[in-house]
Amino acid sequence: MKFDLHTHHFRCGHADGNIEDYIIAGIDAGLQVIGISDHSPYFYHNEDQPFPGVAMARSDFANYVKEVLRLKEKYSGDIEVLLGMESDFYPEHAEVYRNAFKGIPFDYIIGSVHKLGGVSIFNRKRWSKLDPSLHIGEKNNYYDLIKQSARSGMFNVLGHIDAMKGYYPAFSDIPAHDAIDDALKTIAECNVSIEINTSGSTKDVGGWYPSDDILERALHFGVEVTFGSDAHVPSRVGDELELVSERLKEIGFKHWVFYRNRVQVNVPL
Repeated sequence: MKFDLHTHHFRCGHADGNIEDYIIAGIDAGLQVIGISDHSPYFYHNEDQPFPGVAMARSDFANYVKEVLRLKEKYSGDIEVLLGMESDFYPEHAEVYRNAFKGIPFDYIIGSVHKLGGVSIFNRKRWSKLDPSLHIGEKNNYYDLIKQSARSGMFNVLGHIDAMKGYYPAFSDIPAHDAIDDALKTIAECNVSIEINTSGSTKDVGGWYPSDDILERALHFGVEVTFGSDAHVPSRVGDELELVSERLKEIGFKHWVFYRNRVQVNVPL
């Protein structure tokens, strides 16, 4: 069975195409399951859409849910459409997001850390302005936030857990094995999965999230894995799915997972 749980569309302000375009692309790519998971609104913010190029407006959230559910029904004979969302994780605002998601018939929610200390994880200036002696602490703080997101109970999947390397490939070389292992142990204990996200191949790092090293450690600690292209254009739906599947088998994984009605579904590799 082929699936892709991580796709975006025009509502987030930095992706092309509408939801139906991604569903059709999934069918064309031979997928049996496609998840729609656009960026959640900034529910904690006073403004309806404080960052139009980053996430959908709060006032459009209900329309998003309604459209996915309509298309789920429309394409039920061709492909299984899952209602998902990629949500930022801010510990101080967790309750606001939890309440916003209450009662919504999500199949799954991806929790992603996109900011650390108020700065985007993709900001190259973070590293050029930061004294090298503080790099380890910065990486430890990043993985502590990921660990907190697993413990929050809000998410089924954690998104791109080493995405800080996207525009700073040297991130992978910063020694922080204890912090990574601690996060992976917590992820396993909380029965949350991590995604293999192939959008890293579109960034400076030129590879998937997370690294093979992290995937090997994830297997050791019993962490479940899933797949997401993180497509922001329909042509990337299912991108490198087969390559990821083969690599996971080489590492030693026997299955991966997707979610239906917030329940994990195991799929043999």
